[in-house]
Amino acid sequence: MKIVTPPSNRPSSSSASSTSSTASVTPIGGARHWLARLPPGLFGIVFGLLGFSSAWRRLGSFATGYTDLIATALLALSTALLALLLLLWLIKMVRFRSDVQRDFAHPVHGAMLSLISLSVLLCVAIGLPIYPQYSEIAASVTFAALLWQGVIALRVVARATTNDLPADMVTPALYLPPVGGGLIGALALNALGSHGWAVLLFGMGVGAWVLLEARVLNRMFAGPLPPPLRPTLGVEIAPAPVATLVAATLWPELPADVLLIGIGISCGPLIAVLARWRWWTSVPFSAGFWSFSFPIAAFASVIVEAVRRGGWPMEVAYGAVLAATAVIGFLVARTLMLLFRGRLLPSG
Repeated sequence: MKIVTPPSNRPSSSSASSTSSTASVTPIGGARHWLARLPPGLFGIVFGLLGFSSAWRRLGSFATGYTDLIATALLALSTALLALLLLLWLIKMVRFRSDVQRDFAHPVHGAMLSLISLSVLLCVAIGLPIYPQYSEIAASVTFAALLWQGVIALRVVARATTNDLPADMVTPALYLPPVGGGLIGALALNALGSHGWAVLLFGMGVGAWVLLEARVLNRMFAGPLPPPLRPTLGVEIAPAPVATLVAATLWPELPADVLLIGIGISCGPLIAVLARWRWWTSVPFSAGFWSFSFPIAAFASVIVEAVRRGGWPMEVAYGAVLAATAVIGFLVARTLMLLFRGRLLPSG
C-alpha cells in the first residue's frame, strides 16, 4: 500500500495552498523484509470479520438454522487471525522499530495503527459475553487497548485542529482513533459491566465524530482523494451505523423507531460513498478495501436489531446479513487472490 506523504510536517500558508500539487506518493514500510512491510491496515480484516460475526450472532438471537454456528466459526477465525497479527506486530516492533516509528509519525498510517487496539476492544466486546470466565484478563486487555487508543486519538485530534494536517492527508481514516475508540471502547466497557464509563466513552466518540466531520466532509467535497488513499473511503460510512449499534447495546430498551432514525442518518454517508464509486473502483484492489467491511457489518447488525425490536418480517434481517455476507465474501476472495499471488503486502 502507498500513501501520500506531505512535503513537510507544518506547511506554511503558501505551501498549504499548493499541497495537492507538491505532495508525492511514497511507499510506507518499504524495507525488503516482509515483516517490515506488514501494514497496520491488515487489522482491518480482523475488525471486519469480528463485526461480521456479531451480525450473525444477533441474527441467531431470534432466527433459526445455523446462525450460531456461523457466528462462532467467524469469531474463532477472526480471533485466531488477531492473535497471529498481534504476534507478528510484536516481532516487528522489536526487529524493525524504525518502521513502526515511521508508521506512527505518519498522519494516515498513524491513525490506522488504532485498528490494532480497535480489533482487541471489539474482540472483548463480542467474546466476553460468551466466555465470562475471562473477565479479569479482558479488563486488563481493555485498559491497555484504551490507553493505546487514547494516545493515537490525541495525536490525530491535535493535528486536525492545529492546521498541522495538509489537505491531501485528510481522509476518513482520521475517524478511527477518536471516534472508533469512543464507540468500540464503549462496547468493551459495557461488556465488562462498566455501563457508566461506557456511556461516557460513547459520548466522547460522538463528540469526536462531530469535531472531525466538518474537516473530513470539506475535504470530500473538494474533490477526489489521492489514489492510494481512496480505499479508506469505506470508513466514511462507519460513524452513524456504529453509533446506532452502540446505542442499541447500551440501552436495550430503545424502540425500533429510534434505531430507524439511526439507519436513516446512516444512509446519507452510504449514498455519498456509493456516489463516488468511480474514485475507489479506479484503483487496484488492496487490503485497504476492508475499510468497507465493518461499516457494512454494523449496518446489517442495526437492521437486525430494528427487525427484532419492531417485530418486522425476519426476511428483512436475513436480507441485510446476506447482503453483508456478499460484500465480505467478495473481500475475502479478492484478498486470498492477493495472498496467493504474493501481493498482499506492499512491495519493497
